[in-house]
Amino acid sequence: MTINEHLRVFAGLPVAAFDPHAAPPADPAARAWRVDTDYDGGDALFALRLDALLAADWAGRVEALVIGQWTDNAYDCSAPIGQLVAAADRLTGLRALFLGDQVMEESEISWIQQGDITPLLEAYPALEVLGVRGGENLELKPVRHDRLRELTIECGGLPASVVRALGESELPALARLELWLGTEEYGGDATVDDVAPLLTGTRLPALRHLGLRNAEIVDHVAAALAGAGVVAQLESLDLSMGILTDTGASALLAGQPLTHLTVLDLHHHYLSAAVTDRITAELVAAGVEVDLSDAGDPDDVDERYIEVSE
Repeated sequence: MTINEHLRVFAGLPVAAFDPHAAPPADPAARAWRVDTDYDGGDALFALRLDALLAADWAGRVEALVIGQWTDNAYDCSAPIGQLVAAADRLTGLRALFLGDQVMEESEISWIQQGDITPLLEAYPALEVLGVRGGENLELKPVRHDRLRELTIECGGLPASVVRALGESELPALARLELWLGTEEYGGDATVDDVAPLLTGTRLPALRHLGLRNAEIVDHVAAALAGAGVVAQLESLDLSMGILTDTGASALLAGQPLTHLTVLDLHHHYLSAAVTDRITAELVAAGVEVDLSDAGDPDDVDERYIEVSE
């Protein structure tokens, strides 16, 4: 899988590119505003566009913001977290933020330089949706945030320190959590022990969707989920895009019931026909919508790979 298309919809709103020269919108809250640059404009064009948005007399009515490419040099320039934190007194209506909506032609996902996202959560206590793409230099400290409902982190390798910080955070409103754990080759060094605190359910009482995707360690995660307290409260579970084999799927099926789920996403897997047949018989027949598409050869160990790495 490659990320080859920018977000068209974010936080339920159509995404529109911000144009400093356009007439003011009739309803700034009706769009998710995208701020970015290109290879010709580089850092200067991004700064011009962001500054113009923040200077607009309607900036306080913006509810959703998508930050795309912010530089022409993905290797050396970190995400504009500091600028966004400093702008909190102008973006007073912000409820949703996506940081790093960059496609393959702009930057490989492993090149996107992030930073410490903790100050964003601290600066925007009313934030409800946060999406982050890229794991290079990504940091998070344990934090309490009472309004965050959705958190997505997309990367080819999620640092274990970020996973542990999430497990130590207090996020009482979080209903959707999606983490791309990735591969150790690209910094995804989290173990199932690092993930375990997220699976108890005690710190995430509102969680209804859990995605532990794109994971090299998905067999271990599936086995841990077999007895995890969080499963009973979920409506949907996503273990797609990783290296799921019969070992992990069989452990998951041997654990607690999954028939209460509405959706189980396992696409991009390495399961045998016997196990997929068992999933169909036990879950699909019970009304669970199961995605078993994009099947790899379960016998070709050397050709197993997560869907997104570089």
